[in-house]
Amino acid sequence: MTAFHVYADAAGTAAHPDVRRISFADLSAALRAGLDDFMEMPSHLVFIGIIYPLVGVVLATWTSGANALPLLFPLASGFALIGPVAAIGLYEISRRREQGLPVSWRDALAVRRSPALPSIIAVGVLLLAVFLAWLLVARGLYVELLGPEPPASMAALLDRVFNTREGWTLFVVGNLIGLIFAILALCTSIVAFPLLLDRDVGAWAAVQTSWRAAMTNPVEIAAWGLIVAALLVLGSLPIFAGLAVVVPILGHATWHLYRRLVAAPPPERRAAAATTRRRRA
Repeated sequence: MTAFHVYADAAGTAAHPDVRRISFADLSAALRAGLDDFMEMPSHLVFIGIIYPLVGVVLATWTSGANALPLLFPLASGFALIGPVAAIGLYEISRRREQGLPVSWRDALAVRRSPALPSIIAVGVLLLAVFLAWLLVARGLYVELLGPEPPASMAALLDRVFNTREGWTLFVVGNLIGLIFAILALCTSIVAFPLLLDRDVGAWAAVQTSWRAAMTNPVEIAAWGLIVAALLVLGSLPIFAGLAVVVPILGHATWHLYRRLVAAPPPERRAAAATTRRRRA
């Protein structure tokens, strides 16, 4: 049975994985490796990636009523905040392929047997809290600037946003606040989930390592965030369908970026972790 430990590793000690300095060449290499994973097994990756376009369509349908229209953009943009949770299966596929293990779509669900599952859930809940906080802030800002009365239609909403001073204030300030939430989510999760799949270090160490990786490589991580945002926007344009390709590539690329950001543990720790994984499999 998986032990419940989120503040420390399986042995009850606080882990401090070493982080490395990376370059823009590492970002390119990670993207190429992610693309290679996708090209090697596209059927498995599309199976997982299709979740994103389906959820996008559901969100658009759900917010088609006038009362929910102001939340359409915060929902669509904020969904990227919890994207790393949905990509866990992709990290696992990349991990297995990296080790030369046989891979099938079932391996994407193997995370449920991970000894780090409690920690993965804890970090996932943290990202969900960030997502909900963003929605509350976005809704509050809309009401403060444009009032509580919902728009009659999407056309009316766009008219209020782009043809009034208050609307432009909402657009600019809302995007700046959204950027803050995006930075928070990125720094929290850039290596957290791949690290937990690779080593059962505990949620606190995983989040702390993500922040140390971001602080050690601020320019490169910012560039990575821009790359992710740009690709997600491009993938969303044809009714979210492009995300079925973009998301798997980014998910696998994130695993390979993790490998460049976080140093491997000493051999004795790798052996102990492998033994623990076998015993709990």
